[in-house]
Amino acid sequence: MPTITALPVDDPVAHGLLVDYFAMRGESFPGGAYTPAFPAVETFTPPAGVFVVLYDDDGAAVGCAGVRAVADGPEGTRYEVKHLFLRGETRGRGWGRMLLQDLERRAREFGARALVLDTHHTLTAAGALYAASGFVAIDPYNDNPNATRWYGKTLPDPVV
Repeated sequence: MPTITALPVDDPVAHGLLVDYFAMRGESFPGGAYTPAFPAVETFTPPAGVFVVLYDDDGAAVGCAGVRAVADGPEGTRYEVKHLFLRGETRGRGWGRMLLQDLERRAREFGARALVLDTHHTLTAAGALYAASGFVAIDPYNDNPNATRWYGKTLPDPVV
């Protein structure tokens, strides 16, 4: 069974996954104009956020994602899902959903009332995952030059 572990975003394992994620996005981004931005450590340090790494059954780091606090929205406290990534050979196993569910749980523990995220329309599998996980299209909440779609999800009462 795969496991998910919180790591500092600048940990070598986490950083290596982000390097792979940004490279994949840069290769597939229309026009090659993808702008990577490595996050600051404090962005994903609780309670401002958290960064997690998914390890496969053999203990290899194969995926990552983070959630970070952003400006409150109509529902109240909001956190944003960032850098959801799985290595290509691991896709289709439900591990993306596992990462997303883990981030939602952690955001709720921080008091989040909503999750938001931005993505690009060319990431069709990601869009399908978000829709299947209860996210709906929302108006843009940021000016991310890499994004063409924005999604949000109202969360149940925070975990106490």
